[in-house]
Amino acid sequence: MTQMMKGILDGCLLAIINENEVYGYELAVKLERYGFDSISEGTIYPLLIRMQKEKLVTSTYKKSTAGPKRKYYSLTDKGEEELASFIKRWEYLQINVTNVLNDETKP
Repeated sequence: MTQMMKGILDGCLLAIINENEVYGYELAVKLERYGFDSISEGTIYPLLIRMQKEKLVTSTYKKSTAGPKRKYYSLTDKGEEELASFIKRWEYLQINVTNVLNDETKP
């Protein structure tokens, strides 16, 4: 499962960030709401740091009503392009895996 999640999680994070500016813990909560209950903040933050280095996301600190400032992430143009590419790759994989799993010529 971990191996399968490596490439998929990046695309999911980009998709969530694309919806609205979001901070790290909020990403974990949203992923859990979508059914990814085993993804921790300790997994998410290194991915966000790498995405920021790759210029897929930018971050800004904003005041929080519940404590210290929060680091909010948003997509860059390059991040939007990467998300579009991920969606195409995902659709391709989804169709082909479904074709394999539903093959009626199986013994």
